[in-house]
Amino acid sequence: MILLSCNSTYRSSIPDFPVYLELDLTYEDRGLKSPQASKIYIKGKSALSAYEKTGFGGVLVYNGIGDGSSENYYAFDAACPVEVNQKIIVEVDSFGIYAVCPECGTKYDISYGIGNPIEGIAKEGLKRYPVDRQGDILYIAY
Repeated sequence: MILLSCNSTYRSSIPDFPVYLELDLTYEDRGLKSPQASKIYIKGKSALSAYEKTGFGGVLVYNGIGDGSSENYYAFDAACPVEVNQKIIVEVDSFGIYAVCPECGTKYDISYGIGNPIEGIAKEGLKRYPVDRQGDILYIAY
């Protein structure tokens, strides 16, 4: 009998900061209903309520490839784990498949919600946040 165990806990290079967003897919955030749509929410640069929190570098919300069900919405911290700088945030490419760091050039695959680096110097993926969909409201909290 072989028993495998993993006692180590994954720890992101991105520091833990509070995240709380309520996104309404009927009104302000309806653009996220399209497959491969994305939006980055940054405190002070996005229309957010006083109680909403956007993590370390902002929150990248992405509607992944598929049929638009709740399993296809993903959220990542927008800060690059190589740079670990709140002012250096990834940008989604024109195809809506990759997030690219403008500083180090690392390309992260976000199409299926994993956020792993596929090109560049990064050794870890983008920090993920849980997404819960209730009707046309997305709740992102960490």
